[in-house]
Amino acid sequence: MNNILHYSPILIVVMIFLIQQRIIVTPEQLERKHREILEDAENRFATLSSLVDLKEQFSDMKEKIDKIYDCIIAVKKG
Repeated sequence: MNNILHYSPILIVVMIFLIQQRIIVTPEQLERKHREILEDAENRFATLSSLVDLKEQFSDMKEKIDKIYDCIIAVKKG
């Protein structure tokens, strides 16, 4: 017990240094950073469902363009 009391000021100084340098974080700080990362990811990247919807829209557009092309070719031949 005397050894711990003897080194306690040094331990307190080391802990304060680690906290000031943000080497040790609290769960609250970690949760806040986690929320920031999730919000940033939502803003930067598309979701899988929106990507699938976009691909379906491109497919629909391609089909319509093909139909228009077929109609133009049929008119030129006729």
